[in-house]
Amino acid sequence: MRLKGTRVLALVHHDFEDLEFWYPYYRLKEEGADITTAGEDGGITYHGKYGVPAVSDIAYGDAVPEDYDVLLVPGGWAPDKIRRFPEVLELVRAMDGRGAVIGQICHAGWVLISAGILKGRVVTSTPGIRDDMTNAGALWEDKPVVTDGNLVSSRRPPDLPDYTRALIDRIAEKS
Repeated sequence: MRLKGTRVLALVHHDFEDLEFWYPYYRLKEEGADITTAGEDGGITYHGKYGVPAVSDIAYGDAVPEDYDVLLVPGGWAPDKIRRFPEVLELVRAMDGRGAVIGQICHAGWVLISAGILKGRVVTSTPGIRDDMTNAGALWEDKPVVTDGNLVSSRRPPDLPDYTRALIDRIAEKS
């Protein structure tokens, strides 16, 4: 239970990548983290790309950055929706600015791009958004997981064991 007392905010919207949300969610819970799920509105059931539901606890706008130690952004098609909310972009910038750990996998990089926090940062993502990442000023690497300061990034579901292990290690180091 290395993460007991750690507060995690997980973002969700329709068409999130089911494994990229639920795998880290349950691993972080196993380590003792408390997880709050935020969506466009609280109390909404969002369905992943493969139909697995996730219910939001709160709305994006109700999340107070200082209340959380970690931000978890899953991939899938949801990041293209999530990044359209100004309150999410403010949340990402605020949490990054104070060094909170931010985990992003696959297409989740779109949210960080839109928040403008990737310039000069070393990251990875699904190769499909490599150009988006580099055009945002990131230094992109084709590796299962890349950690750069408070950012932990990964490519896609087959990399989940490496990603989640690195994410938990980074959170534990900062606690």
